[in-house]
Amino acid sequence: MSDPFIDDLDVYVQAVLGKKAVELIVLDVRNLTSVAEAFIICSGRSNRQVQAIAEHTQKELKIKNRRPLSIEGIKEGHWVLIDYGEVIIHVFYEPVRTFYDLEGLWTGARRVETECMKNISQPPDPAEDSSDE
Repeated sequence: MSDPFIDDLDVYVQAVLGKKAVELIVLDVRNLTSVAEAFIICSGRSNRQVQAIAEHTQKELKIKNRRPLSIEGIKEGHWVLIDYGEVIIHVFYEPVRTFYDLEGLWTGARRVETECMKNISQPPDPAEDSSDE
């Protein structure tokens, strides 16, 4: 059975993935805050890639008639926040993401996986590798 909330998030996820964002997670924050329904958190490997992800996301979503309420941090490319009202997209330069640890701040949020996220391959988690045993 399809979940309309998760299905609607897929358009945002597709836009972010258009410039090869990494470490993508989607958090359902509907029961935790009134500022948004979901946070999309992803990383770029350089400040230029962060900027490219943010700019591409805006262009793709504009085509789908979704315009941000505000955008912060695009010039610096360390942490770009794109606020679409119900969805807030955080695009981080990897070291900055580690420092701010949004996932740690929102541990009570449910992680969701959209349809297009099922088709992307994430690097294996070294903590889960038990081949040395």
